[in-house]
Amino acid sequence: MKVILKQDIKGVGKKDEIINASDGYARNFLLPKGLAVEANNENMSKLKAKEDSKAYKKEIEKEEAKKIADRLSKIQLKVEVKAGENGKIFGGVSAKEIADLLKSNYDIEVDKKKIDLKETIKTLGLRTITIKLYDGVIGNLKVDVISK
Repeated sequence: MKVILKQDIKGVGKKDEIINASDGYARNFLLPKGLAVEANNENMSKLKAKEDSKAYKKEIEKEEAKKIADRLSKIQLKVEVKAGENGKIFGGVSAKEIADLLKSNYDIEVDKKKIDLKETIKTLGLRTITIKLYDGVIGNLKVDVISK
């Protein structure tokens, strides 16, 4: 019997997956507990509509990420820090600081975990940082670390 799973079931399948379960397992366990619904025409069309909606939302999110990446490429973010005589910074510039400056100065919200910074910036100067905005969409941001 073909059924559509309503949630993840370990060893059976993932949510919204169509599986072929034995009649007894489907009728006595999956259907009564609300873990699955029968894969009839009505339920299949509901699943198709749900998948189309998900794909549409993903496409919109990807377009938004591309717009943000385009905006980021045009920005040169200036970060003012206290520095010593030889250009060494007291402390460092972290991904959180960069995300906060983008939010406050340009109203661009970026998760600090998506900023590809191997370690905190500890020297003055201009550098380009990559930001992973979405699956397959990467933005480049120029960060200019200057002394106060």
